[in-house]
Amino acid sequence: MSDYFGKEVPKLGFGLMRLPRKGLMTDVEQVKTMVDLFMEAGFTYFDTAFIYPGSENAIRKALVERYPRESFTLCTKVNAYLMAPTENAAKKQFYTSLERTGAGFFDYYLLHAFMENTYQRYDKFHLWDFVAEQKEKGIIKHYGFSYHAGPELLDQILTDHPEVDFIQLQINYADWENPKVTSRANYEVARKHGKSITVMEPVKGGALANPPEEVKKLFKEYHPNMSYASWAIRFVASLDGIITVLSGMSNIEQMKDNISYMKDFKPLNEEEQEIIRKAQQIMGRSSVIPCTACHYCTEGCPKEIRIPDIFSAMNKNLGTGQMAEAKAAYEEATSEGHRASDCISCKQCERACPQHLPITDYLKQGAEMLEK
Repeated sequence: MSDYFGKEVPKLGFGLMRLPRKGLMTDVEQVKTMVDLFMEAGFTYFDTAFIYPGSENAIRKALVERYPRESFTLCTKVNAYLMAPTENAAKKQFYTSLERTGAGFFDYYLLHAFMENTYQRYDKFHLWDFVAEQKEKGIIKHYGFSYHAGPELLDQILTDHPEVDFIQLQINYADWENPKVTSRANYEVARKHGKSITVMEPVKGGALANPPEEVKKLFKEYHPNMSYASWAIRFVASLDGIITVLSGMSNIEQMKDNISYMKDFKPLNEEEQEIIRKAQQIMGRSSVIPCTACHYCTEGCPKEIRIPDIFSAMNKNLGTGQMAEAKAAYEEATSEGHRASDCISCKQCERACPQHLPITDYLKQGAEMLEK
């Protein structure tokens, strides 16, 4: 439990990006059950965004309409890069989010997904002033930004905007020293500026729930009954200055597992920290594609390629040599066409990717690997 802005916030947050689905629709009934389990365990922090399909509507039905407003904490985001061609369109997202969620106000509000090629639009569209105005009105209680670039730009933005209350960073043990994600360096810059942090991608889009076999062996030898995901989430929750760690839970089983070790949270001890350091060394040798399945890359793909699904199929071969399983997963991912070889190298996907992956190169590799 941490105390931020005069309000206690449990260390586990419910990330609403990957909600369970029933066909093409969000499975609201399952979300209700997950919300009930989460709230009953004493957790209160929910994180959604304007661009998460169906998420804001689902949380209205599963949470806002069923619990007193003062009993939970809600965060959402405005995205000036995707689905916001003009200043008016960007600002309209705020009012649409209020309507979709029915929350009345937002405890936390984020300028969404700052990257080298996107953060300027928030200045251009005067969104810093806009969210400050909403805070003065009391419709936003605390605001900040979520971030996907390097420490130099982060230092610049926090110097230019010391008024932000908090920031959201991608932090996990696999990316702690990753030169593209720079988890450690970004964390240290945020703390240098005295900013508290909410954490996204602590399980790296689910990848750390199923790490390489060498890492699994390390974890199981020390904690036979603890899930692999628990190591990832506890690593981040053990850092100083963390408001909450967001887990993008997709089913009831994941919810129950997270509650089991976070309800009575205990920071990693020195032996566990050493095991994490060994896991980081092993992960540094992994050849799997570090895609977190955020789907930002698919929004504007002119060929409608299901990039994260294709990468997931490729990783079955790259990670564990399961070529037959990889080809089967690839055929399912491309059952409606839109194959890896259809890529025209426009690189729209790479400009949108928070992980800064060479997506077009990976797609060429996927076509060679799985289309023969």
